[in-house]
Amino acid sequence: MDTTPRLSFVNFKKDSYIVVEGNQNTDRFFIIREGRVRISKVVKVVKEDGGDILGPGDFFAVVSAMSAHSHIETAQAATDCTVISVPKEQYGEFIQKNTAVAMKIILQFSKRMRYLDAALTKLTLKNNADEDVSQLFNVGEYYAKINQFNLAYYVYSRYLKHCPQGEHGTLIRERMKKIAPYVTSVRKEFPPDEFTRKYAKDTMIFSEGEPGDELYIIQKGAVKIAKIADNNEILLAVLKPGDIFGEMALLESKPRTACALAYEDCVLLMVSRSNFTNVVVVQPQIIAKLTVLLAERIWFIYKQLANTLIDNPLGRIYDALVLQLEKNRVNFTVEQPYTFDFGLKELVNMVGLSPEEGYMMMKKIMENRKIQLVNDKIYVLDVRDIAQQAQLYRRTIRKAKV
Repeated sequence: MDTTPRLSFVNFKKDSYIVVEGNQNTDRFFIIREGRVRISKVVKVVKEDGGDILGPGDFFAVVSAMSAHSHIETAQAATDCTVISVPKEQYGEFIQKNTAVAMKIILQFSKRMRYLDAALTKLTLKNNADEDVSQLFNVGEYYAKINQFNLAYYVYSRYLKHCPQGEHGTLIRERMKKIAPYVTSVRKEFPPDEFTRKYAKDTMIFSEGEPGDELYIIQKGAVKIAKIADNNEILLAVLKPGDIFGEMALLESKPRTACALAYEDCVLLMVSRSNFTNVVVVQPQIIAKLTVLLAERIWFIYKQLANTLIDNPLGRIYDALVLQLEKNRVNFTVEQPYTFDFGLKELVNMVGLSPEEGYMMMKKIMENRKIQLVNDKIYVLDVRDIAQQAQLYRRTIRKAKV
């Protein structure tokens, strides 16, 4: 039986549209063989890293195809061009024959994610993201402030390990001595060849700013991904079994951009940089899963960036809720209840509101009788109401520059 991927070559005349932003026909992506393609967006929140003109060997529409969400950009032939059309369902077969191309996609996705994450941090938190070990001090200070001494102690120890001569070294040693009596457990250190790792609830797996060369696949439990900024913990995601995290540090050899904490008791499968290539050769589905993962995250972060353009803060909150529904593929066109994985404080932090404004918005959103708090999680009686509210506020889009 012939399992060779059935790729096709498609010719486009100059100025022809290849994909259109917002369309749902996301069953394939494209690799440019000849000519050039122009990428554009209806509302451009940030300047694209790498420019808007793509050439031979570049690819587009991968985010939408692999995430199975609507197109986030328009692709138009800048010259007469020929593209290779790759059906989404054949991606697994395609990467077995073209591992180098798949790795190029993943590495570009990783770079794009880091760039977009920095842009989102600048827009929502009004500051730049730190990408060095000095951020460990800020993370440790935050957890010490809220009396999470196990977490603070771990982060402080990471600072001393990776930055022993750092400017905060003396202060951190004093802090560690002071909080040591209140530390109830010290995170276990795993040998490098121990690939299955268990973490108890509320244990830090790695800290923002910490060097890393491992990615993790969740086998059991849940993991919280968070960023510390302006003395607040910003919830980025709650990951479940089958999800992958930590891949950006592994792929780019740069510090972690967020903290990963065990949201429940969890079991993780670790893949290190040293065995990543071998794993990819033996299990090419890892590349496929990474591609889908990064595509999902890029699609999501573009939507988050669009959220920053909504003038009304309450509108941004409703839009953020709908974005979570979209991300989790919840059908919000039919009447049904839904429980989110987070509470009100995490919600206002997601959209970058100040503590004062956030408090006001929490009071306002609870005036909606179809929204309740159940076990500190947001519960909505009818998702259609959330979608309708968000649609009203989406009309108040403004333009922003980063």
